[in-house]
Amino acid sequence: MTVTEAPRGNYSPGGPAAGPLRLTAPAACAGLRLDQALAKLLPEFSRSRLAQWVRSGQATVDGRAARPRQKVRGGERIEIVPQPEAAVDAHRPEDIPLDVVFEDDALLVVNKPAGLVVHPGSGNWRGTLLNALLRRVPALAGIPRAGIVHRLDKDTSGLLVVAKTLAAQAALVRQLQARSVKREYLAVAHGRVARDGRIEAPIGRHPLRRTRMAVVARGRPAVTHYQVLERHAHATVLRCRLETGRTHQIRVHLASLGHPLLGDATYGKRGGLPFARQALHAERLAIVHPATGKAMEWQAPLPADMRKLVSGLRRTGAEVPSPVTRRSSRRTK
Repeated sequence: MTVTEAPRGNYSPGGPAAGPLRLTAPAACAGLRLDQALAKLLPEFSRSRLAQWVRSGQATVDGRAARPRQKVRGGERIEIVPQPEAAVDAHRPEDIPLDVVFEDDALLVVNKPAGLVVHPGSGNWRGTLLNALLRRVPALAGIPRAGIVHRLDKDTSGLLVVAKTLAAQAALVRQLQARSVKREYLAVAHGRVARDGRIEAPIGRHPLRRTRMAVVARGRPAVTHYQVLERHAHATVLRCRLETGRTHQIRVHLASLGHPLLGDATYGKRGGLPFARQALHAERLAIVHPATGKAMEWQAPLPADMRKLVSGLRRTGAEVPSPVTRRSSRRTK
C-alpha cells in the first residue's frame, strides 16, 4: 500500500498542524468508508477525531466536500486539515481586560467580574481568567495553572490572588492549607436568616447528581461563618467568612440551612426573588506576602448588579443589625 502526502514538518498530535495533509487513497482502501480509510492512513489520530474533522468541513475528496461515511474507491486525492483539540488550545494568551487591584514581582490580585471563568474546562476552553493572565504576564506559562492557587465560580465576582513565581505559589498554597488566608464574601440569601452562625458540615459530590456538590457524611471538612448584615422581608444580606475552600462551599452550606443564594441556578429556589446570577461577591482577601512577610489586605466594593439588588431590598424596608459599609478596592496594609 502506498500513500503520498505533503511534507508535514514537525507535528505534535493534539496541537495545530503545519498545514493540510494530502493523501492518495490506495487500492487497499477500496470499499471502506472515508473515516475508516483515514484511520488506517493516519493512525496517529483517532477515528472519531478524523470523522469530526470531516464533518466540520476540514476534508475534501478530489476537491469536493467530504462525508465520513462516503465510500472510497481507491486513487482519490484526499486533503485534510487537522484542527487542534479545544483542551490543547486552552492555554493560549487572550486579550481580555482585567481589573488589577495589586501587582508586584510576586503577586497579582484581580477583582474578577461575574461571568468570567477562572480556569479552562469542559465547555469553557477559551476566554478565561487564565487566558487573560497569560497575555498580561507571559512568564506565567512556566507556573503550574498560570499561578492560580484558588478559584471563584464563574458567576461569583470579587478578589482572587495569583502567584507570579513558583516560590510565591508554594507559599500561598501553604497559607491556604494552614487556613491563614482570610476570605470574606458578601451574599444575599433567600428568606430571613435569624442570627449569626457557623456551619461545619462536610462537602462532597452529590451522590446522584455528580455535577453538583452537597453536604455528605464522607465529604471533606468545610467550615463557613456568617454574619447577618441586613434582614429584609424575603432576603438577608450576609457576610460570610471561609475557614476552608471547598467547591461551591458558601452556596452549598447556605442551601443546607434552607437559605440558598438569590439567583443560584444550581442550589437555589424556584419562584424566589429574581437575580441574574448567584448573589455572591468575594469582598475581602488578606494574606501574608510570600516575599516580604508583610500582612496585606484588599477589599473590593460590591459590583453594580449587587448594589442595585441591595438598594431594591432596602426600599422595601429592612432590619439592619450591621449595615453594609462601602470599602475601597485599593487598600493595603
